[in-house]
Amino acid sequence: MNKFFFTFDTTKKAQILKKKLIKKYKNYPLSKAETIIVGGGDGFMLQTLKKFVKYKKPFFGINCGTFGFLLNQNSETNLEKRIKYSKKIELNPLEIKINKKDGIKKLLAINELSLFRQSKQTASLQIKLNNKTILKKLIGDGLIVSTPAGSTAYNLSVSGPILSLDSNKIAITPISPFRPRRWKGKTVTNINLIKILNLNIKKRPVAAVADNIETRDIKSVSIKINKKIKFNLLYDKNRSLEKRIKSEQLKKKINEY
Repeated sequence: MNKFFFTFDTTKKAQILKKKLIKKYKNYPLSKAETIIVGGGDGFMLQTLKKFVKYKKPFFGINCGTFGFLLNQNSETNLEKRIKYSKKIELNPLEIKINKKDGIKKLLAINELSLFRQSKQTASLQIKLNNKTILKKLIGDGLIVSTPAGSTAYNLSVSGPILSLDSNKIAITPISPFRPRRWKGKTVTNINLIKILNLNIKKRPVAAVADNIETRDIKSVSIKINKKIKFNLLYDKNRSLEKRIKSEQLKKKINEY
């Protein structure tokens, strides 16, 4: 019998699910549990993954939010059976080092790092790849650095590429680029170190958002994939994250014709 640890968001839908599952299954301590069951939306799932990564347990998310791209359907189907026949997906996060006015901040992002202009002035950014400059100056609203798992989220909404989970790629996508106006971004292999510099800190302040954690007044950001950190997510076989990404890729191709 699988031992579960349950964690739920505070939303009404998540709390209804909590009552049903806690009544049916024993809630084991994290140290004794075999699987972490997460009830909430995508934001809560991202938060929970990073909070409990040190326990090195698989996560099975149940959607109690709006879209729930990272989660499974909220279904009455036997939970033990779903876990037994689930498909495991392994995700490596972005390791982010932010250099700001008051020091260094380190964060992880499973989906993406977004850089936004912090004032009425457009952002002025320089992009380097392993210390080689690939774009001297990007003027616009900002930039997104996305993992394959996050490529169908905000990255897709600003016309970034959808990356397959096994692509070993990272997408660098501009947000409303003004100069160079037609620069569409770049896809790079995930062994690279990406560095983004704010070229005008005083006049053009920039904020960084790693998934759902915001930091303001950025001087520079260094980003790389950390392959030592592994998030193991479990999915119903017929609705795995891999299948959803492929579905989004197909939809994009159809819309392009």
